[in-house]
Amino acid sequence: MLGKFFKKPSAELGDRVPPGQHLATGFPVLTYGDIPQISCDRYSLNVWGLVEPQTFTWDDLMAMPQQEFTADFHCVTRWSKLDVKWKGIKVLDFMKHLAVDPKAICIMEHCYGDYTTNIAIEDFLREENFFAHTLFDEPLSPEHGGPLRLVVPHLYAWKSAKWINGLEFLAEEASGFWERNGYHHRGEPWAEERYSY
Repeated sequence: MLGKFFKKPSAELGDRVPPGQHLATGFPVLTYGDIPQISCDRYSLNVWGLVEPQTFTWDDLMAMPQQEFTADFHCVTRWSKLDVKWKGIKVLDFMKHLAVDPKAICIMEHCYGDYTTNIAIEDFLREENFFAHTLFDEPLSPEHGGPLRLVVPHLYAWKSAKWINGLEFLAEEASGFWERNGYHHRGEPWAEERYSY
């Protein structure tokens, strides 16, 4: 597979490619189960738990400040893609619309298709995180998590949940789908936090 779809990173990229990763020549699509097909007019993003409950429609999200982002992307299956170009909404801009209880320390990301993953508040509330709806100047395809996915560049990509439709604010850490199936609770690539065992 090396050479056609993946290549070893050159030495000068050592500060950008975490240990054990290869560079993807394309943008691989890895999905467990069926790919949800959600139109923008049916899309909603709900927040609940230790936060004032709210539902955001697609129009609500598009009315928020939109920005372009360039970020590296690291998959736990040992591939990375550098300089991925996205457009979307900065997490910190989205959070201006929420009233979160200070007791919340963790968020469960919920997705169409019943996929879930957890993320600590401190990992979620970072300047570089965003909700993406555009990838390389094209609407985000369902295969890549469209119409909206979270992107958390400093953690493995399973924390950048595809088809995101809910944020549940929690007072303690809980396990999402992948964490219940052996994946690490945080997933930091430079520490190779791939699995919980």
